[in-house]
Amino acid sequence: MNSMSFLISTLFDLYIMVVILRIWLQASRADFYNPFSQFIVKATQPVVAPLRRVIPSIGSIDMATVLFAYALCVLKFVALNLIISGGAAVFDISFLIFGALSLLKAAGGLLFWVLLIRAILSWVSQGRSPIEYVFHQLTEPMLIPVRRILPDMGGFDLSVLVLFIVLQFANFLMGDLVGPIWFQL
Repeated sequence: MNSMSFLISTLFDLYIMVVILRIWLQASRADFYNPFSQFIVKATQPVVAPLRRVIPSIGSIDMATVLFAYALCVLKFVALNLIISGGAAVFDISFLIFGALSLLKAAGGLLFWVLLIRAILSWVSQGRSPIEYVFHQLTEPMLIPVRRILPDMGGFDLSVLVLFIVLQFANFLMGDLVGPIWFQL
């Protein structure tokens, strides 16, 4: 049971991150011709394209993709419940709430990992990686306001560290507001 739950949860989480990346790429108007962006688009296009015909965008937010990500989060809890209950199909209304919380937590976790990978790549690749270019486009709008507040540190960019602290604070704040279930999502 635990091994199957782990596998299902991991597969759902990975694809949810890909869908969130698509939302983020569209909202930040990142380069869609980048190879990494093309992977994200091609991995989500078979489901998102038909949904976009029915569900309109609101501003720069592609609501079809957002609702698809939310549906995946809810479906993850339904699938895990089926595994844990031994195949008894039980749908609980709390899955809708857990789905929304799970989507929020996945977005925060994805931001953390993108920032971390961007920081590591900035030391190693010196701007030659297509992934680094896209991650720069995704995170720079969040880092610019932090850089305006921080004093010049003589060539050291601590804005990523400040954003890490803000993300951790938000994570623990949600844990306080939602309860222990937040850390299990």
